[in-house]
Parts: sequence; C-alpha cells; structure tokens
Amino acid sequence: MKFGFVSAILDGWTFEEMIDEAARQGFECVEVACWPQGKAERRYAGVCHIDCRKVLEDDAYARHVTDYAKEKGIEISSLAYYPNPLDPDLEKRTATLTHLKEVIGASAKLGVGLVTTFIGRDQYRTVEENLKLAEQIWPPLLEHAQNLGVKVAIENCPMLFGSDQWPGGQNLMTSPRNWRMVFEVLPYENLGLNYDPSHFVWQMIDYIKPLYEFKDRIFHVHYKDIKLFRDRLQDVGITAYPLEYMSPKLPGLGDVDWGRFVSALTDIGYRGCSCIEVEDKAFEGSRERVLQSLTLSARYLRNFVI
Repeated sequence: MKFGFVSAILDGWTFEEMIDEAARQGFECVEVACWPQGKAERRYAGVCHIDCRKVLEDDAYARHVTDYAKEKGIEISSLAYYPNPLDPDLEKRTATLTHLKEVIGASAKLGVGLVTTFIGRDQYRTVEENLKLAEQIWPPLLEHAQNLGVKVAIENCPMLFGSDQWPGGQNLMTSPRNWRMVFEVLPYENLGLNYDPSHFVWQMIDYIKPLYEFKDRIFHVHYKDIKLFRDRLQDVGITAYPLEYMSPKLPGLGDVDWGRFVSALTDIGYRGCSCIEVEDKAFEGSRERVLQSLTLSARYLRNFVI
C-alpha cells in the first residue's frame, strides 16, 4: 500500500507547498482536492490544489503539475471532488456535473486515472427514487471516464451530519446493501469505492466484513477515525443528528481498530493508495496544529501500514 493524505486539510497552501510538505513528512502519495474556484459550502470543501479546467486548457500547467510531483517523489493518488451530483437544485446539479466531468478529464490528462467523489443523493427522496435518479444521471459520466481510462471511487460517507442534510443525507452509497443496488443499476467496471471505515462506526455497521465481499471494487482507502459518545447516544438515540453523538478524530483517537482493518486489507491483497483524512476539530486553528495532525496520524498508522 502507498501511504499519503487528503490535501483538503492544507487549505490556503499552494500545490507546490502541499507537495513539498508531503515529501518532507515522508509520504508517498496525496489525494489532491480539486474543487472549483470559489467559496466553500462546508468544512473541508472548496479547497483547490489543482485547477482542473486549467489542466485541460493549458498543457504547460499540466506538465508542471505532473513534473513537480514526480520531482518530489509524490504520486497523485486521485483527484478529489466531493459534491452532491444528485442535488435537487437543478442549477447546482448542473454546475456540479460540469465540474466533475472536468475533474475526470484532468485525471486522465495528468495520468492519475482515478477520481474520488460521492454518488450524491436527493435528501428528500427515498432510496428507491434515488437509485432511479442515479441510473439516469451517472451513465454519461461513467462512460466518459471509461473512455478516458479513469476509475471513479465513491466514498461511503452518508453526508448526514446536521439539520441541513436531514432527513436522507446527500450520498446514496452509505452501506453494503446500497452498494449492491448501485452496482446493479450502474454496471460499470470503472465504478468502485473509496473505503472509509469511520463512517460505518456510527452507523453500527461492521467495517471489516465488507472488505472481503467488495475487494475488487476498492479503488482507494481513507484513514479517518470516529469517536462515538455512547452516553450522548443513549440520550438522543440513533435518529438524532449524528454530530450529536459522534465526532471525527485522528486515526488512533477514535473507535476504529486499525490493526484489524489494515490486516484485512492485507488479506484481500490491497495494493492501492491509502490516505489520512483529517477532520478533527481539535487540530484546527493554526498551521502548526494542522501539521501536527498529519505527523501524529502518520506516526500512529506506520505501526500497521507498510
């Protein structure tokens, strides 16, 4: 496995500064945030370290991106863009799909060959209705990616944290059952998973067992932890807003058993990229704390990731 981090935590850093930091800390790869230019709509969104439109339009810029990363010994594991492609607001949906297509094109041009994202969800519709929506919207994107030799890996985050994402959340691919249904209506070999065990912790789902069933669909892996506050859960119940009873943490500071998880990855022969995703509020507020979050996470995970 190649070991790296998701670049979104280094908001405000240039591409070169971000790659330099990855090299300084001894990482092998980076999942590079590629949001469109503009204001972030939520935490860790809106970060852009590679301008995908510029990649498509400017050959010199594209060469610089690939050459700089190669010079520093850093592989770009994926171009990352995590919006809601099934947004009920048609204007937002159109803008999202337009940029996602650009990210796919840039991934091909840069020789990366992978895009990490969400399948999306209309949070006000049922699972069944969203499956029909995905079946309508996603085939052109997946065929475009397929023609360019690009894989698409969907993270299993429900995107359901507070009242603004209630009741259904903004990502359909949240559970093994939903994965099976999506893969059935979208039977594309280039559609797979960006597997993050932390999202299964607060959903009360076994995060080890699905690795074996879906081993051929795992294109990328995230290392993020979740701390479940069981006293709060006993007070509010599982139908409350999830952030009322859980919190994202650095790997090793939450409830994921990382030894068991990485052991299972070795069982299935996973040889792809695996990246730390920092969303721990305790390590925000300063450049120094952000850098500490990467250093501490890497120090802990290197007990398991070889």
